[in-house]
Amino acid sequence: MEAILSKRSITESEPVTFSREAVIQLSLAKGEPGWLRDQRLEAWRVFDSLPYPGRTDEEWRRTDLRRLKLERFSPAQEPEARVASLDGVVSGGSGHALQIGEAEHRAGITISKGAGTVYSHADPALAAQGVVFTDLDTAVREHPDLVRQYFMTEAVPATFGKFEALHAACWQGGTFLYVPKGVSVELPFRSFALGAAAGSAGFTHSLIVLEESAEAFFVDAFHSETEAEAAFTSSVVELVLRNDAKLRYVQVQDWGRHVWNFMTERTVLGRDAELKSLQVTLGSKFTKNSIGSHLRGENAIAEMLGIFFADGDQFFDHHTWQLHEAPYTTSDLEFKGALKERARSVYSGLIKVSEGAQRTDAYQQNRNLVLSREARADSIPNLEIAANDVRCTHGATVSQVDEEHIFYLQARGIPRTEAQKLIVEGFFRPVIDRIPVAEIQGFLESAIAAKVGY
Repeated sequence: MEAILSKRSITESEPVTFSREAVIQLSLAKGEPGWLRDQRLEAWRVFDSLPYPGRTDEEWRRTDLRRLKLERFSPAQEPEARVASLDGVVSGGSGHALQIGEAEHRAGITISKGAGTVYSHADPALAAQGVVFTDLDTAVREHPDLVRQYFMTEAVPATFGKFEALHAACWQGGTFLYVPKGVSVELPFRSFALGAAAGSAGFTHSLIVLEESAEAFFVDAFHSETEAEAAFTSSVVELVLRNDAKLRYVQVQDWGRHVWNFMTERTVLGRDAELKSLQVTLGSKFTKNSIGSHLRGENAIAEMLGIFFADGDQFFDHHTWQLHEAPYTTSDLEFKGALKERARSVYSGLIKVSEGAQRTDAYQQNRNLVLSREARADSIPNLEIAANDVRCTHGATVSQVDEEHIFYLQARGIPRTEAQKLIVEGFFRPVIDRIPVAEIQGFLESAIAAKVGY
């Protein structure tokens, strides 16, 4: 055992494979405390004991994992050196998922590359109010009690599933935000995960905790250029909102077309808590997103918006969960997607109302616009109601662009390609207009126009 636990570099001359020893070496290289190493090893045990999801599992029935070979990816990489400033870390140009913005327009920023965080900064005035915003490795060293209390214990435990357990065992890089009771932060916190090298496996984690009556705004962005060989990413986002807390959360995923992307996001809402979230999926060759809100306190509110646009041979699979576990809770979900060329999407959503969660008000809507004969969208809304005094509605559509609409615009002198572009923009406009951030609205408008290709 001592030989196994001896500290050595996690970068070897031959590729590192997923194994219990690799997990130990990763933890030792980071200098982590024993409790965290034990947590990683327990997660590895869970991962090793669970079967891979298959087509007989309802959530994976329309998802083909046969081409995913985890042994092709290296889970351990030497982290890049930290930098003292943003110069040279990101260009801030339009090639990134959201520009980085000016310092006066954000409360803090972290930037991860590969296996670790290369830059982290927060407004010093916030620390005086008890706000903690830093990379996750630093949080483990400086705020171990908070991390130990919340990291993959309440929102997304390691037992959640096969890929969540792998993430819990191998996570590298990520961001931790803690806002104490009664503190409100208006400016956004920004977290960037950049780069997904060919043959690599990345595990970025976002942990956000808002205590009672706290307020915050958090933006996650994922971006890489497209490489010749495949890469693998598994991200987990945990959002914990205590009583009367309010969070606006935005995630923009723009990985390169070589990435197999898995993402699990869960929000736990206490009494009178409010979540406003937006999910944007543009990149990767394969994406499997699991997004859920657990409304555990009375009068909790969750607004869940989503936009996805797939082209080429991209495959996007979104599963959403609106779990009402207390009375007088409200959820409002609207996911819209467009597809062109040979792209395919799957959407499956569940509104579940527990026994005793009376006066629940839940809405779920998924709309899909198909722009080619080869593209395909599957939409499966679901209801599971165990209370008798609720209002729960859902709707789903899959349709092509109406030729009458194209003709109407052409009759007014608009070329066909421009007419289709206007129709697609109009399709997404109701969701975009619900985003009260001009920068994000502008980014989405440009990204959608680029996807349409005119």
